[in-house]
Amino acid sequence: MSRRILALDTTAEFGSLALIEDTHIVEETLLHSPDGFGHVLFPQIEALLKRQGWGYGTISGFAAASGPGSFTGVRVGLTAAKGLAEACGVKAAAVSNLKALAWFGDGNERAPLLDARRGEVYAALYDAALKPVHPETVGPLNAWLAALPRGAQIISPELERFGAALNGHAVRQAPRAIAGAVGLLAELRDPAALDANYVRRSDAELFWKDS
Repeated sequence: MSRRILALDTTAEFGSLALIEDTHIVEETLLHSPDGFGHVLFPQIEALLKRQGWGYGTISGFAAASGPGSFTGVRVGLTAAKGLAEACGVKAAAVSNLKALAWFGDGNERAPLLDARRGEVYAALYDAALKPVHPETVGPLNAWLAALPRGAQIISPELERFGAALNGHAVRQAPRAIAGAVGLLAELRDPAALDANYVRRSDAELFWKDS
C-alpha cells in the first residue's frame, strides 16, 4: 500500500501544501496569506484533495513544518496536523523548516538560513545526509557567517534579504514552498508527540522575563 502524506507549512507569510505518495510529490501549491492561515488553510486543503481525488481515508499521515517562524503560524500548522491525524486515526510528523531547506541543497555541508527579524537570523548546519552538524540557532548574521566552515552552502528562500553579506559564500536559492520537502522528510509518530521548533522565545515570554 502506498504511503500518502498531506504536508503543510504555515510558518511564514508564504506557506504551502503538498501531497506526497511514497517518494513522489504529487502536487505542491504555494499559499500567500499575510494575515495568517487560520481562515484559509482548510478550504485550501479541501481544494487540493479534490483536485487529486484523494479522500481523508486514503492518507497515511500528516506532516507540518514546525518552525522556526511565526509563533502563531507554527501553532496553526501543528494544530491542524495533530487534529487531522487524530480524526483520521493515523500518525503525524513535525519537521524543522531549516532541515526542510537543507533538503534543497546539494553541498556536503548545507547551511539553511532564514530572517528572524530583530537583526538576527535562524540558521543551522547539516551534512549531505541531513544530519545536524551544528544545532539550530538564532543570532546575528555576521557572527554566524564568521563561524561557518569554508565552502558550506547557504540555502535560503530569501537570499535577497541578506545582500552583500553573503558575497564570497556558496549560495543556493530555495523555493518559498517547502511543504513537499516537509512531507518527504516526515517521520510519522503519535500526533501527541508533535512539538514546535521555536528556537527563540516569543515576544510575550521575553517581556515577562525582562519585566
